[in-house]
Amino acid sequence: MYLGIDLGTSSVKVIIIDDNDTLIAQASAALTVSIPKPMWSEQAPQDWWQATKNAMAELKKNHAKALLGVKAIGLSGQMHGATLLDTNHDIIRPAILWNDGRSQQQCLELEQLVPDSREITGNIAMPGFTAPKLLWVAQNEPELFARIDKVLLPKDYLRFLMTGDFASDLSDSAGTLWLDVESRKWSNEMLAATGLNESHMPKLYEGSEATGLLSAEVAANWGMKQVPVAAGAGDNAAGAVGIGVITPNEAFISLGTSGVYFVANEKYLPNADGAVHTFCHCIANTWHQMSVILSAASCLSWVTKLTGAVNEQSLLDEIALEDFTKPCTVTFLPYLSGERTPHNNPNAQGVFFGLGHNTSRAVLGRAVLEGVAFAFADGQQVLLDAGTKIEQVSVIGGGSRSGLWGTILASVLNRPLIYREGSEVGPAFGAARLARMAVTRELPAKVCLPGKIKHIIEADSAMVEIYQVQYQKYQALYQSVAAHF
Repeated sequence: MYLGIDLGTSSVKVIIIDDNDTLIAQASAALTVSIPKPMWSEQAPQDWWQATKNAMAELKKNHAKALLGVKAIGLSGQMHGATLLDTNHDIIRPAILWNDGRSQQQCLELEQLVPDSREITGNIAMPGFTAPKLLWVAQNEPELFARIDKVLLPKDYLRFLMTGDFASDLSDSAGTLWLDVESRKWSNEMLAATGLNESHMPKLYEGSEATGLLSAEVAANWGMKQVPVAAGAGDNAAGAVGIGVITPNEAFISLGTSGVYFVANEKYLPNADGAVHTFCHCIANTWHQMSVILSAASCLSWVTKLTGAVNEQSLLDEIALEDFTKPCTVTFLPYLSGERTPHNNPNAQGVFFGLGHNTSRAVLGRAVLEGVAFAFADGQQVLLDAGTKIEQVSVIGGGSRSGLWGTILASVLNRPLIYREGSEVGPAFGAARLARMAVTRELPAKVCLPGKIKHIIEADSAMVEIYQVQYQKYQALYQSVAAHF
């Protein structure tokens, strides 16, 4: 048995799988996000730990025998969050999250301080990354910055409370903007630019390496043995391991709160100018590229609430009655939280264009599904512009439950999309697989197998033709309004 813990933005999910990848048990506990000011996004790290304990208590209550049989734990989590600890290992301030946009000015300063930062990190400086957040703290909260002893990513704060170790994996750490991504080590130059050094950082490991043992106290509370804890992965790299995307040119799309187009690479292939993320994979000697849109399935949740639909499925049922042989009369820009790829514009805003007296709830909903698909098309294009080859694409995340959205995506991207068993479990499943490799030392190719194909959604030829025109309209709309953000 292997335990996977995934610290997401909206919840902590925990699962137990066996040696056959069978899901034995799962539990979750909800989290909330604080938005104290426009463009800010924070969480209390103490809440992550409480949610983890709550989820584990549920597992202990309902699956005590399975917990006793767990041989190792793997961690995955939301990336980029700045978790600051003082010399007493106490939290200094709320964690600044991945979708926080306050540090745009610090991104510009960071690239001026280190002119070759894009070559070192493989990435353009974005407010979502951790390093510019620390520069913002140094400039705006200097008394708090002076107290910093350690900077941890969200899942690695959980690790510290579980094991007492300051450790991280390379895939998650690549998203800090402090890593020399090609060499897979901390960059002293990037750390110095934010007033830090390697002593402030956790020790680096590959994702399937053990970083320490579960403490006796935590093990007793959770009803477990003192088992090894694997380094784990950032949420998207863990999702890739879970769905078997570890071979070069394989890809997946994640339709979660945010949207990710992830491609595995056998070598370092940056395209920073296109706002593509180039990170270490959690598999040794492997890298990956991602295009990221900050609002994906969250747009569907938003328009459901906005229009007063009963729930998301009810709205999807209404949208399905629309005539998809004709273009939608409304175009939607899905930039509800700014945007990363390809615009790198934290000030970008959502837009409905083409509203009229006859605009219905279903039309607005359709425009949202199509707008998110067009954002993925932007991401696909910059990946291809980087020389990336994309051979097959799987779909994971909550939005993958909608076959209609899948048809829209396949038609906009003009490629078939693969839906596999187990994809809804996501990063927690990949974390459990990394835990398994930490103790068995099996090769990734043996463990990280793709799930069985449930179905494949093909592009609809008539919709492809319509969307080629609509996509150009979508791109032109952003260009026409960008100056007003």
